Amino acid sequence: MRHLILICLCGFLLCSCRGPTKDRVSKEAEKPAKPKEIENKLIELPKPRLKGEVSLEETLRARKSVRNFTEENLSLEQISQLLWATQGSGLDAITGATRTAPSAGALHPLEIYLVKKDGVYHYELDKHALRKILEGDHRSDLSAAALGQACIKDAAADVVITAVYERTAIKYGDRATRYVHIEAGHAAQNILLQTTALNLGAVPIGAFNDEEVQKVLSLPEDHKPLYIIPVGYPQE
Repeated sequence: MRHLILICLCGFLLCSCRGPTKDRVSKEAEKPAKPKEIENKLIELPKPRLKGEVSLEETLRARKSVRNFTEENLSLEQISQLLWATQGSGLDAITGATRTAPSAGALHPLEIYLVKKDGVYHYELDKHALRKILEGDHRSDLSAAALGQACIKDAAADVVITAVYERTAIKYGDRATRYVHIEAGHAAQNILLQTTALNLGAVPIGAFNDEEVQKVLSLPEDHKPLYIIPVGYPQE
């Protein structure tokens, strides 16, 4: 009897150590890949394309303000392209030395945020990644902070351009404000042209309550909002 028990126990252990069955492995392989996470907090963005399908002249001609959007979401590839165009590297999406928008003294005062249905994100330029800072849909609250402009809550995503004035003021003093605003204009135009090239719609918005926008998005005190740019699929 003792030998029989030992044989049964050994058989059970062997079965337990064989690992997952073939069917289980197949099912595991069928699961879609999740976006790559960096340091458990950042979502790595796909590398942006450096060559488009339409010319700059065609994009300039087609650009227009769009305020009515469908409910379709943006892909991670589209988001990657938009954020890269706004403040990405001009040579290499991760480690290049230049930016897609010029900056006085190369001091780069701008910080970019993305507001989507599932949360609020900060664009981490050095890793070309998104870091979630708030959970949940804050588009309606952001719209309320911008005089109730419906395009902000209806857009698939809102790009928020903020500035840390002190970075530029260190070198340029009182003239820093002018230089920061000029740079914000460069970045905004970049995203509007990139949006057009992707057959998406966008509109630049500067009418909002600064303090309320900071509160809604939980922005650091020195990150001053300058632009809200709703982006999405145009409603025909």
